[in-house]
Amino acid sequence: MNLEPSEEQAAARRLARDFTAREVVPYAAAWDRAESVDRAIVKKLGAVGFLGLTVPEEYGGSGGDHLAYAMVTEELGRGDSAVRGIVSVSLGLVAKTIAAWGTEEQKHAWLPRLCSGDALGCFALTEPGTGSDAGHLTTRAERDGDSYVVTGGKTFITNGTWADVVLLFARTNDRPGHHGISAFLVPADSPGLTRREIHGKLGLRGQATAELALDGVRVPAAAMLGPEGKGFSVAMSALAKGRMSVAAGCVGIAQAALDAAVSYATRREQFGKPIAGHQLVQELIADISVDVDAARLLTWRVADLVDRGRPFATEASTAKLFASEAAVRAAGNALQVHGGYGYIDEYPAGKLLRDARVMTLYEGTSQIQKLLIGRARTGVSAF
Repeated sequence: MNLEPSEEQAAARRLARDFTAREVVPYAAAWDRAESVDRAIVKKLGAVGFLGLTVPEEYGGSGGDHLAYAMVTEELGRGDSAVRGIVSVSLGLVAKTIAAWGTEEQKHAWLPRLCSGDALGCFALTEPGTGSDAGHLTTRAERDGDSYVVTGGKTFITNGTWADVVLLFARTNDRPGHHGISAFLVPADSPGLTRREIHGKLGLRGQATAELALDGVRVPAAAMLGPEGKGFSVAMSALAKGRMSVAAGCVGIAQAALDAAVSYATRREQFGKPIAGHQLVQELIADISVDVDAARLLTWRVADLVDRGRPFATEASTAKLFASEAAVRAAGNALQVHGGYGYIDEYPAGKLLRDARVMTLYEGTSQIQKLLIGRARTGVSAF
């Protein structure tokens, strides 16, 4: 693995850093307080190519490799994880999955719009009764002529109220477990599909997170993504790469925590000198710094494996597990450096901690990642 980014990768990172400093950081606290990111950010993300990274140019994408994508995702996460989530879901979970599994008609119908920001996607897997146990989801899609009729509900769906297309997973037959699940591309304005935004979240407050209700939603058979009964494989392939994106966003949170802790510690004085001159404050900063470097290298390893066409699922679980837990530690340590000021939203540490906490839960909890890693190392499944 080459640890020196290419000029193209470095340029993508600089573009993301400049974009975030200009279009995200000045507004992140206000979006958090209002529980709503300005939707105009979507078109801006599309205009600079961030919603089309790694998608072939023939489908409206901006090309590039996964290491560049990880670098851009880190910078977005450094600025505001709610904005990072828009890209991670619409591009990372939806557009990339259409590019990998879709027919030519599906690719041409959706990818140019998703990559430009003219449309947004959401990934509808989680249900009120099935989170980690996604293989036993209960949403049904019954065949009716040349269509399927879908009934059920989804929850905690990022971009849910903003999306134009829903990558939906539903049970199409009674085969046990994940064998009966299929994937569909469902227009969000389909009759019978209703959406309700979830408010009062601990973190990612500006992100549009929703519950979806499907009551007899008619979906053409041509909207099925991948073969019938292979929806679980579609979902897991998306989540394996999605975990790299979450890990990269967590590196961004941890880096932002390091930036904030160093800035505050070098300006704040106690006992006659900057608190950066006290040993235990330096210990907190050193711990954050080590977590940043380790999480970044684990994430870059995944991107390198993907770009070289090598197996990467276990490494993605490793990066997601470590980086998400590291982001929580880093934000907590940054808050400690700030003392009481870290507890008010005039300073960024509290928001970083709130945003970091969910990273250990979605796209596979830390406990699920440990089971996946354990199964890969022992050959024995514990679930």
